Amino acid sequence: MTTQVFYVPAVNLMGRGCISDIGEHIQELGFKKALLVTDKFLSSSPILDKVIAPLKKAGVAFSIFDDVKPNPTCENVNQGLAFLKKENCDFIISVGGGSPQDAASGISILATNGGDMRDYEGVHQSKKKGLPVVAINTTAGTSAEITINYVITDEDRGVKMVCVDKNSLARISVNDPELMVDKPAALTAATGMDALTHAVEALVTPGAYPVTDATAVAAVELIFNYLPRAVKDGHDIEAREQMVYAIFLGGMAFNNAGLGFVHAMAHQLGGVYDLPHGVCNAMLLPIVERENAKRVPEKFRKIAKAIGLDVTNKSNQECADYAIKKIRELSIEVGIPEKLSELGVTEVDLNKLADNSLKDACAPGNPFMPTKEETIAMFKEIL
Repeated sequence: MTTQVFYVPAVNLMGRGCISDIGEHIQELGFKKALLVTDKFLSSSPILDKVIAPLKKAGVAFSIFDDVKPNPTCENVNQGLAFLKKENCDFIISVGGGSPQDAASGISILATNGGDMRDYEGVHQSKKKGLPVVAINTTAGTSAEITINYVITDEDRGVKMVCVDKNSLARISVNDPELMVDKPAALTAATGMDALTHAVEALVTPGAYPVTDATAVAAVELIFNYLPRAVKDGHDIEAREQMVYAIFLGGMAFNNAGLGFVHAMAHQLGGVYDLPHGVCNAMLLPIVERENAKRVPEKFRKIAKAIGLDVTNKSNQECADYAIKKIRELSIEVGIPEKLSELGVTEVDLNKLADNSLKDACAPGNPFMPTKEETIAMFKEIL
């Protein structure tokens, strides 16, 4: 018998205006003071005001740490931890996209387990539950607010460390589409394609099972229907809300089924070049999945059907070809760059990128393990 373990936060608030209810839920936790973890952009934007208002109304005390970097580093996490101790905070409220969420997870784990951030690279490396986190998301993409995955850059090695840790799971997640309006089209596209990558990899991985398949398929369908609208009009609240549901569904899928080699390669581009994670995923997704389809074409049947293909008389390979073609077309439609060289990536780093891709914690979740030469070839294809 195989036991499947399904991780998801105990309380998840979703829907327009749900941020207004957060105060009462935090009160129920019974903590004294929060470290509010965010970045400089959000700390000076009206978005943070929408978060702070219900906190103040409920009498929730907090101190703001807004020094999170776009790709948080070990030192960045240490800075947040020092501030948490200085302010005598006993829980964390994270506000933002993947970077503040990941930084908050790192701070949470170090606060209760001690040691160095590098000690927690890999799968379930901590011994104790992290400091409680209330994760308030402001972008439709990473699903970091509901998952046990977080990524911290080791600045000494130039490597993005993937930490998969059940002890980092948030107590409460908040996905309010009203916090996501006005996001730039490029950010909306990148985070949306990140969400698509999560769903597709969760379907293709050998770790998939019926529950994760169901949530991943639903996420794929929603993203194809609503991401172009959200990119075209940042104030399209219906599109924003449907993308909220998509990231929640996709997050549940990959949180429990796992990811694959798209993420393994994308992490290295982020670690070396400090590139946006969603953009890297979007560029790599059709390349890696084309190779996966040579081994497990049957895995793409559900994806093709979710996108709109009548699969009745189609072979598995025809379904795979259709799905990969549509993924590439969606990426172009929402404005993702087509070449890594446009982003400053050079051939000189390909050996390092390939070596580290093969060591990445997401790599074993792929249907097959590429060789170093195959990995370099995939990078070169979009260089």
